[in-house]
Amino acid sequence: MTTEEQKQIALLQEQLHTQEKMASLGILSAGIAHEIQNPLNFVINFSKMSSKLLDDLMDIVEECKDKLGDDDADEIGDISADLKENLEKIQEHGERAISIIRGILLQSRGKEGEFLPTDICHLVHEYVWLSYHAMRANHKGFNISIHEDYPEAMQKIMVIPQDLSRAVLNVMNNACYTVKERSENADADYTPTISIKIEDGTDDFSIIISDNGMGMSEEVRNQLFDTFFTTKPVGQGTGLGMSITNDIITKNHKGKILVDTAPGEGSTFTFIIPKNHKQ
Repeated sequence: MTTEEQKQIALLQEQLHTQEKMASLGILSAGIAHEIQNPLNFVINFSKMSSKLLDDLMDIVEECKDKLGDDDADEIGDISADLKENLEKIQEHGERAISIIRGILLQSRGKEGEFLPTDICHLVHEYVWLSYHAMRANHKGFNISIHEDYPEAMQKIMVIPQDLSRAVLNVMNNACYTVKERSENADADYTPTISIKIEDGTDDFSIIISDNGMGMSEEVRNQLFDTFFTTKPVGQGTGLGMSITNDIITKNHKGKILVDTAPGEGSTFTFIIPKNHKQ
């Protein structure tokens, strides 16, 4: 066995080990989501109860207003308004957390390859921001402009949510990476930007993710969906993400992926997925 072959085998083993860790992490995430959901429900319910009690308290204060001085009445009113706003924020962000957890649980419960009625806009939005916050967690100075354009009142569509979310996450992760790379050497007027759009057609729908990052050469574009191909440094990419994404869209969902890219101009990935699947 040549040295080059040994290096290739070692690389494949490392990449497969990374995939195994990611699978274990997925199982762990679902377990954590289950455990967190109950205390979050308590937070939301008690914030609602406290808001109702505050309303009752203010009704009593209003009845006794003539016994209070103007300054005391104004101070109580200001404190009440602040408490009301705080409780609304607790409820809002608690429900946001519950929404994320439900998305994780939905995918963990789904059987492999199972089509489920899915809110596409909600799924894409959640995983766009999951990718962004993951990049922020690993790179403290990372910041980008994200533009989202979703159709109103889009009906749920039968897709494999655990697969489609992975495809969105893979492309979004790459988009975050490439705008970060460009921003490190770009002029001060460069604004890292990623745009996400969903188009709802009669027979299919499209998910379009565009970035103004590094872009790709024709050579890289031609190898983009090859298994184990990556342009990232060792340890930062397995070379499996886009290969898996291609399988998810073209094989699992019978759709297609369009890629429009040029060096120094960014890239646009378009998933076109039929609404009626022959399973």
